[in-house]
Amino acid sequence: MAKKLFVSNRDESVRLFKNNFLEYYSHIHPATPVVIYIPAVAIISYFGFSVVPAANGILAFLLGVVFWTFFEYLMHRWVFHYQPKSELGQKVHFLAHGVHHDYPRDRTRLVMPLLVSLPLAILFFFIFTPLLGSYALTAFAGFILGYVCYDTIHFATHHWKMTSPLGKWLKEYHLKHHYVDPDTAYGVSNPLWDYVFFTVPVKETAKEIESGS
Repeated sequence: MAKKLFVSNRDESVRLFKNNFLEYYSHIHPATPVVIYIPAVAIISYFGFSVVPAANGILAFLLGVVFWTFFEYLMHRWVFHYQPKSELGQKVHFLAHGVHHDYPRDRTRLVMPLLVSLPLAILFFFIFTPLLGSYALTAFAGFILGYVCYDTIHFATHHWKMTSPLGKWLKEYHLKHHYVDPDTAYGVSNPLWDYVFFTVPVKETAKEIESGS
């Protein structure tokens, strides 16, 4: 028999830091990645396509998006869901991802804070540049677009009424990770790598997820 779930529509949050500065910057408006990174994608793409043939640039851009999906899966499964044994490790894990599982309706902690995403973006830019040469900019633009899609879809699955068939499917798929089996459905923006690594949730575990969001 299908397991019927109820997901609360009520927002929820918790204080993470005693320090007011750190606490303030642990929250972020969910539109921030779109506002900050979409113009960056446009600018990077403009310069990237100016130095490579259009067809090759498009391919590099798409490969950048695909690489993001792999990075998303890798981080979610093997970093965010790593279970540290030390007290310090457990505290860091809770700050990085555990708080999201304990308070999944916290709308100001659903997307990555700029204090984390900006250093990561800079790091990957300097990784892409020596490896991909003239194609680094177009691939990096695709990678950043993949990140923006991930954060936007993640927020949407928790807080938007997703009424299209694809939207409903993505919402149910991610909420299974939260409310049915946290060891499956690591892909948030798409299930590609869940199929590759056999972590797709069993369909019979949840046929219906109710959400008033």
